Amino acid sequence: MKKDMKVAIMEGIGKIGYVSREIPSPKDDEVLIKIQYVGVCGSDLHYYETGRIGDYIVQPPFVLGHEASGIVTKLGKDVDSLKLGDRVALEPGITCGKCEFCTTGRYNLCPDVVFFATPPVDGVFCEYVSHPASLCFKLPDNVSSMNGALIEPLAVGFHAADQGGAKAGQKAVIFGAGCIGLMTLLALKSYGLTNITVVDILPNRLEQATKMGATHVVNSLEKDYKEQFNKITNNKGFDIAFETAGTEITTRLSIDVLKKGSHLVCVGYSKTGEMNLPMSLVLDKELTINTVFRYRHVYPKAIEAVASEIINPSDVVTNIFEFDDIQNAMDKSVEDKANIVKSVIKISE
Repeated sequence: MKKDMKVAIMEGIGKIGYVSREIPSPKDDEVLIKIQYVGVCGSDLHYYETGRIGDYIVQPPFVLGHEASGIVTKLGKDVDSLKLGDRVALEPGITCGKCEFCTTGRYNLCPDVVFFATPPVDGVFCEYVSHPASLCFKLPDNVSSMNGALIEPLAVGFHAADQGGAKAGQKAVIFGAGCIGLMTLLALKSYGLTNITVVDILPNRLEQATKMGATHVVNSLEKDYKEQFNKITNNKGFDIAFETAGTEITTRLSIDVLKKGSHLVCVGYSKTGEMNLPMSLVLDKELTINTVFRYRHVYPKAIEAVASEIINPSDVVTNIFEFDDIQNAMDKSVEDKANIVKSVIKISE
């Protein structure tokens, strides 16, 4: 096996370069993964465009990418849950395991999490990475490695569905048909919901939602969009709403279209971090508002849903780029958001 690997690094805002680094050696509880696919997340694009997200500031050289799949090529001495050659999906956050959140099962809220591509922790735009075996989930033979990389954003969709208590028979509406909105659509489908409306202002994204199983799509730029909502719900309002766009206007609209006593799940982050919302209406309707921060305990069921062929997350992928073309992948994903819903980087076979 070779000693060095190729790594794509962010050298500055809007600039990607490549360096050679030593291939890491797995610790006793880790495995060495040869990376196959890495998804380009909205957070990657935000770091690439601005160099920061809130208090997390990129200090170049920095490695982006946290949605990954790969092949086990080396085992730590204490690992018996995996074997050489297994294909796996990587859950990217390593938590402390000791805080009140970890010990009560809410490990996604761990304040000491070490998460791929969250400064100063490097991501996985590279050929190899060592990672705890407990966070590497074996992929069934009928789940592609590309779908393995997409388990991470799919997990966000499943956690959103769980946070809202989604169940069959509900009428659901999703605001935002980007990657996370579409992954939420897939999660709801796997939970048996058969009346799911997706709302966006970009026609190509609404077309994508229809292909992926949305029962109805609504372009909120159309004059009669509220009439469309009323027709879909028989003037009763939706049972559950998912706000994935992260804008004030869509959050306010979510509140407006919900029936009394229903649930709003806030998934998208706003650019400013602040919103003015009609709280009197929230109180009058006695709405329950839940929020989403990453996910917890959902990789196994997300993988099972894909393996059972109920859903196919690779349907969200509009562009595939080679490892040597990451600069172009990032630039196009930033510049052509109207047409590119999800980009994936192919690192190796």
